[in-house]
Amino acid sequence: MSAIPDSINRDGLSNPSLLSLTAGYPNLDGSGTVPPLRRLIYTELTYTGLMKRIVNLTVVTLLAALLPLPVLRAAEKQYVPGQIVTVEKKFHERVLYYLVNTPVTQDDPYYELSLRSGDLVLLTEYTPRHAADELPEGWKGGSKVEMKVTDKHHVMVRQPEGIELQLLIVKRTVEPVQPLVSKPASIQN
Repeated sequence: MSAIPDSINRDGLSNPSLLSLTAGYPNLDGSGTVPPLRRLIYTELTYTGLMKRIVNLTVVTLLAALLPLPVLRAAEKQYVPGQIVTVEKKFHERVLYYLVNTPVTQDDPYYELSLRSGDLVLLTEYTPRHAADELPEGWKGGSKVEMKVTDKHHVMVRQPEGIELQLLIVKRTVEPVQPLVSKPASIQN
């Protein structure tokens, strides 16, 4: 008789140091224990094992995709109240072609708007799609608007009526709001 226990001999293992590899899981035919590597391969290749992995992977993927959504919503910039300070219609001169070294040009209209929100003053441009297009009615100096700086070069501006335009930021300045100072009453003799 050998000094090796029968449970090791049933699996065909002759080295007692491999005893740590057997975890005591019964073989399908009841003939002993299955080594962990063989057990891993068997459970992963079964339909149930694959389905468990697919379900787990799907759940983890959905959680990873859906958890940051409230955080991203909070990071979205909100509209702030503002005012249109000035509106000017200007023209960009564009060269269409050259005729005997003489440029033939066309004037393309654009609107230069100055917007204020608190201490921030933005000089912006709006280029209409067609030369005959005008700014929406009510977009005059002193009009109240809501504005949202979307990136370094653009600002979204909308009026309370819901008309919304994307303007190109040309210049940013910080000018403190001047408080209104009433003139003292003149003293009459």
